[in-house]
Amino acid sequence: MPIPLSYSYRNLLARRLTTLLTAGGMGLVVFVFAAALMLTEGLRQTLVATGSFDNAIVLRAGSETEVQSVLDRTQAGIISSQPEVAQGPDGPLVASEAIVLINLPKRSTGSPTNVMIRGVQPASFLLRREVKLAQGRWFRPGSNELVAGNLVARRFAGAGLGETLRFAMRTWRLVGIMDAGNTGFSSEIWGDVEQLLQAFRRSGFSDVIMRLKNPAAFPELQVRLEADPRLPVQVRREVEFYEAQSKRLADFIKVLGMVLTSIFGLGAVLGAMVTMYAQVGARIGEIGTLRALGFPRRDILLAFLVEAALLGLAGWAIGLIPASLLNFYTLSTLNWSSFAEITFRFRLTPGIILQSLAFGVGMGLLGGLLPSLKAARLPLLEALRAQ
Repeated sequence: MPIPLSYSYRNLLARRLTTLLTAGGMGLVVFVFAAALMLTEGLRQTLVATGSFDNAIVLRAGSETEVQSVLDRTQAGIISSQPEVAQGPDGPLVASEAIVLINLPKRSTGSPTNVMIRGVQPASFLLRREVKLAQGRWFRPGSNELVAGNLVARRFAGAGLGETLRFAMRTWRLVGIMDAGNTGFSSEIWGDVEQLLQAFRRSGFSDVIMRLKNPAAFPELQVRLEADPRLPVQVRREVEFYEAQSKRLADFIKVLGMVLTSIFGLGAVLGAMVTMYAQVGARIGEIGTLRALGFPRRDILLAFLVEAALLGLAGWAIGLIPASLLNFYTLSTLNWSSFAEITFRFRLTPGIILQSLAFGVGMGLLGGLLPSLKAARLPLLEALRAQ
C-alpha cells in the first residue's frame, strides 16, 4: 500500500511559512510565464479576428504589409472583375483600399504615434461584418469626413466625435465612431479612398479586398491572378494575412517572456530544492520509521515528489490568479509590420491555463527530484538513529 496523499500535503501545512515563501516565488515565475503567453495570444487573436476566411486580399508581389503595397487602377480593375467575387445587394463585394499613416498625439501624454488611416469604398463596410457604427454617422463619399475606431477616438487628440484633424494640407472632420470589437479595425480611422488618394497625391491603391462566392475557390483564384503577367501580385486569405502580421511582434514577446521566465524559473527551482532538502533533513527519523513499517524506497521517493508537485501546484494557483486579472487590461503597442499603433487585450485561454499548470508543477518536480532521491536512498539504520 503506497503512502497516502494526505501525508504529503499535511507536511506542507505543518511548515506554512516556508511553504508559502517557496510557493510565492514559484507564483511570480508562473505569473511572468502566463502573462507573456497571454500577451502573445491577445495580439494574435486581435489580428486574426481582423480578417475573414471568406475574404481574399490582393497585394503587390513582395509586399509584407498593406503599407508597402501599391496597385494601379488598371490592375485593381482586373482583380475586381474576377468571377469568384460574390455579389451583394448593391453590386460586387470587392473594394480597392488605400493605407496611409499619420502622426497623432496621445491624449494622456501628448507624445506622437503613428495611426493608420484606411481609405475605403462602399463595399468595404459589407466586407467587414464586425464593423458597426457606435456614435454619430458614416462619412459622406467625396467629403473630407472621417470615422474613427473607438480605441483611436479614446486615445488620440483630435480623433473624437466632432473633432478635427489637420493633415495632407486639409482639415478633416470626425463625424462618427465605429466599434469593430476585438479587431485591428478599432485602431484605425476610415475615410473616402478617393479623397485620401487626392490629398496624399497618390494614384494607386494599396490592395483589393474581395468576398468569395465559395471560399473553396480560393486556390483557383490565387493561381490565376499570380500567373497573370499583367498583375505582379500575391493573393492570400485575409485571415491568414493578418495572422502573419502578428508573427514578428508576437514571436519577440514570446521569446522575451521565455528568457525572463527561464531566469526567474531557475531561482524558483533552486528555492524549491532548498525547501525540499530542508524537509528531508528535518524528517530523517520519520523516513526511518516509514522504512521500518515496510514502505519501500519507491514509495518514499513518490511521497516526496508528490509533496514537491503540490508545492508547484500552489505556486501555479498563486501566479495564475493575478495573471487572470490581466484579461481586463488593455495594452497598446507599435505593430512592427504596419508601423502603426494597435490596441489589444491580454487573453487567457484554456491552453495557457494548462501550459502554466504544467510549468508550475514541473518546477516543483524539478526542484524536488534530488531531495526526493536523497530521502529514498537514506540507509535504514542511519535514518533510525536520527530519531
